[in-house]
Amino acid sequence: MSTAPVLIAGQWREASAAGTFQAENPATGEPLPSVYPVSGWDDCDAALAAAHEAAIALCSIPPERIARMLHRFAERIEARQREIIDVAVAETALPRSPRLAEVELPRTTGQLRQAAAAAVEGSWTLPTIDTKLNIRSYFAPLGPVAVFGPNNFPLAFNSASGGDLAAALAAGNPVIAKANSSHPGTTRLLAEEAHAAALETGLPRGTVQLIYRTGHADGERLVADVRLGASAYTGSRSAGLKLKAAADAAGKPIYLELSSVNPVIILPGALEERGDKIAEEFAASCLMGAGQFCTNPGLVMLIKSAASDRFLDAVKQRFAAAAPAPLLSRGVLETLQRNLKTIAAAGARVLVGGARLDGPGYRFANTLLCVEGRTFVEHAEALQTEAFGNASLVVLLDDVHEAAEAIERLEGNLTGCIYSGGISPSPQPAPARGEGVSGDDALYAELAPRLRRRVGRLLNDKMPTGVAVSPAMNHGGPYPATGHPGFTAVGIPAALRRFAALECFDNVRADRLPHSLRDKSPGNGMWRQIDGRWTQGDAGA
Repeated sequence: MSTAPVLIAGQWREASAAGTFQAENPATGEPLPSVYPVSGWDDCDAALAAAHEAAIALCSIPPERIARMLHRFAERIEARQREIIDVAVAETALPRSPRLAEVELPRTTGQLRQAAAAAVEGSWTLPTIDTKLNIRSYFAPLGPVAVFGPNNFPLAFNSASGGDLAAALAAGNPVIAKANSSHPGTTRLLAEEAHAAALETGLPRGTVQLIYRTGHADGERLVADVRLGASAYTGSRSAGLKLKAAADAAGKPIYLELSSVNPVIILPGALEERGDKIAEEFAASCLMGAGQFCTNPGLVMLIKSAASDRFLDAVKQRFAAAAPAPLLSRGVLETLQRNLKTIAAAGARVLVGGARLDGPGYRFANTLLCVEGRTFVEHAEALQTEAFGNASLVVLLDDVHEAAEAIERLEGNLTGCIYSGGISPSPQPAPARGEGVSGDDALYAELAPRLRRRVGRLLNDKMPTGVAVSPAMNHGGPYPATGHPGFTAVGIPAALRRFAALECFDNVRADRLPHSLRDKSPGNGMWRQIDGRWTQGDAGA
């Protein structure tokens, strides 16, 4: 049986394979027919060499041509979407509709087009000019970017088509895509279209390259290589931290999205007003896609009351009634089972579910656990073990003081949400903390500032699962949600600056400056800071 080729230096070629692997269909547990290589270091070395040359060539290519490549790539994905989605369904068992066809694929092409627009407009580079001293600076391409994609978004976060690739290319960098082993066939199809789009628009060989898998040592060597500008990784904390250690030792930037339990705090007034509705929202959010979202609500905090008892009963009924969807892989199933045992050993009790299901494929019963607030405070680290999948932990708190103490024990998260009573049809000014507030407003004023420091995105009265592709979005957060507090994987143009270096030009002759740093405005609506003032005009105007 033939082995799939890798894409290196503009050519689909046989890998220098150290082994092979096959993806599996999570719905059946059966291996899929295609065979993929585990690349040795020779493939990594060749990809780095080609990416290094491509990075030098891209420095002299105008952003308009990179934008054309991104637009053309989006068009080619749309033209081939049926085949791409067919393979993604087989490799992930995610539903074709609406998940992949109506949601994820349009998001993928949409963020490619947003990145193209940012590349052309250019304000993301923050051009800054001091005319008196003749010093000028901006954010410029950093160099080749290695992208390690996750298992749960085969299109929108794919290493060969997702947000990290879009941001890196729009910033002017070539990309080495390392496929996720759960969906190598999907990644190959996307890399084919990315490569074709690069050829059509005259970008250098090695602008987009693809390897499927490496050994752990070679992956760590890759992120530390002197020819690499940066790496982007989305996946498990344990694997990500090994890559981070290797990159940090070499002084190489690496942007990691690691783990998050996304705490949801439901205040008493909200439970009294609309507890059943919130139970419905929570169950839908937690069980959607078998809970395999990085923003899945994995931790719920309730202050004990009759309303909290009713809420728990409503959630248990919904968890028991819903049919569990397949998990993405055997590894996800085994990790979920292991991590739930860790949570139970730390003092949580299972209210519903808690067991692997018999039958074809990789399924686990919808699982809800519960723990007392004091136990959570005393064993917070173990009880925040990420149970990636269709599971969540409820923390029952005695009062607001225990709630505040529990929040203080939270690790960094991507999101945090507070549901409170008294929803107004129109926005109202926030009351000053401790002044003239009562009920849920008083609780919110006490708890929200504590939660705010521990999450990248704070929500009110909505579950965190959706991540809008908006310039204002922060899909990041304090460690261990990510490896850097300024990180966002979603939100253009901010996501581009991960893959850029601040370059300064001191007394450089005008004709040798980048166009965006010359006195005359480059147009395209670019904003520049000139002598302390943001303007779209010329310097000295």
